[in-house]
Amino acid sequence: MSDTHPIDPDVLEIMRCPLTRSRLTQQGDELVAEAGGLRYPIRDGIPVLLIDEAALPQGVSSLDEFKQKFADHIAK
Repeated sequence: MSDTHPIDPDVLEIMRCPLTRSRLTQQGDELVAEAGGLRYPIRDGIPVLLIDEAALPQGVSSLDEFKQKFADHIAK
């Protein structure tokens, strides 16, 4: 049984990754940023869009490494 809470498509359309400002797509109980692939949890139907709560993409071991690797996607 899945505990996934679908995010309203109209709400999802306006939500953005707080670091890269890219669109987010829902994958199960996470929102995934188009640019860079940071994965934000959805807890009890509420997206947690805190950079410190995001799971890093595979092959990236720290937030600093992510910021260096995807610097061209991060708003200044």
